[in-house]
Amino acid sequence: MNAKLRIGIVAGEASGDLLGEGLIDALRRRVPGAVFEGIAGPRMTARGCEALYPMERLAVMGLVEVLGRYRELRAARARIAARFIADPPDVFVGIDAPDFNLGLEARLRAAGIPTVHYVSPTVWAWRRGRLRTIARAVDLMLTLFPFEEAFYREHEVAVRYVGHPLADAIPEQADPRAARAALGLPEAGELIALLPGSRESEVGRLADLFVQTAHWCLERRPGLRFVAPFASAATRARFEAALARHPGLSCALFDGRSREVMAAADAVLLASGTASLEAMLLKRPMVVAYRLAPLSHWLIRRMLYIDRYSLPNLLSGERLVPEFVQDAATPPALGAALLELLAAPERVRRLRERFTALHRDLRRDANACAAEAVLELVAARRGEG
Repeated sequence: MNAKLRIGIVAGEASGDLLGEGLIDALRRRVPGAVFEGIAGPRMTARGCEALYPMERLAVMGLVEVLGRYRELRAARARIAARFIADPPDVFVGIDAPDFNLGLEARLRAAGIPTVHYVSPTVWAWRRGRLRTIARAVDLMLTLFPFEEAFYREHEVAVRYVGHPLADAIPEQADPRAARAALGLPEAGELIALLPGSRESEVGRLADLFVQTAHWCLERRPGLRFVAPFASAATRARFEAALARHPGLSCALFDGRSREVMAAADAVLLASGTASLEAMLLKRPMVVAYRLAPLSHWLIRRMLYIDRYSLPNLLSGERLVPEFVQDAATPPALGAALLELLAAPERVRRLRERFTALHRDLRRDANACAAEAVLELVAARRGEG
């Protein structure tokens, strides 16, 4: 590969920033002089990616929520597209954020720029009409999960399954004692981790529910302790406001450090999303909650092709972990599921065995696989090799 390589790249939220960081590192190992620019979070900018727009403005969840920022997001996409069309990169990589990136990729591909989309939209779950958009917009889809690769092959979209970087980064055996020591938490005693989400909108919907669930559990199991990590000052402030509205709960709060917090816990209550995958890789028993704005949920549920939501359940093809959606997510329901996990060591042992098997399936050196796929596309377009 020629040492001169310029890559346009857009990540839309914290999980995309993490994937982007790994991809940039892997590409630079192959092409040390590679240059990156686009929309990037702190991890990607620390690796030298030039950020043209603040990533946090893209981190919007739900149909109704996106509408409130539609004009801003549309204008940002137009500016990025104009810049890259005027000065084309060798390849463009859109990381997740499909509602933003697929439209951008379609414009760039029409202008002759090779496009890669990293992290499949959930077309296998809902909005399958987006397959037509993907086929027009994307030269190559990189998927994190094996069932996604099979889905795209069935629909004749170029695809490469690369595995999940978290499966590479997290060891098969977590060490709860070491995690508690690192966090300054007592070694003894049952501990529940609360993770109400990485976005403000998520935390806004789940913070009160999670605090109330903790109260419900504590009333029935007085020795319990609680801990919660936060991705930003804004999400922490939302949770602290919920604690103030429901006083009397002692909960240790941490900025970041979500992996250590989950590893330290005996059980985890979390928002559906990447956190459920991380908890699975850490072999932590979990209860999953999922809530959207009412109108968003009303619209989405009419387009669903699946009957489970959390990643452990999707990957296993069975209901491995309890999940509660929308109105079913109540303090008694969530609390009872958590206490059942704490009272069933044999069930937890079997769960950890299943989590370990899934972990091994996902471990493929994802960053290197993704980088190789991107460079192969660039080489093919250049007529190299």
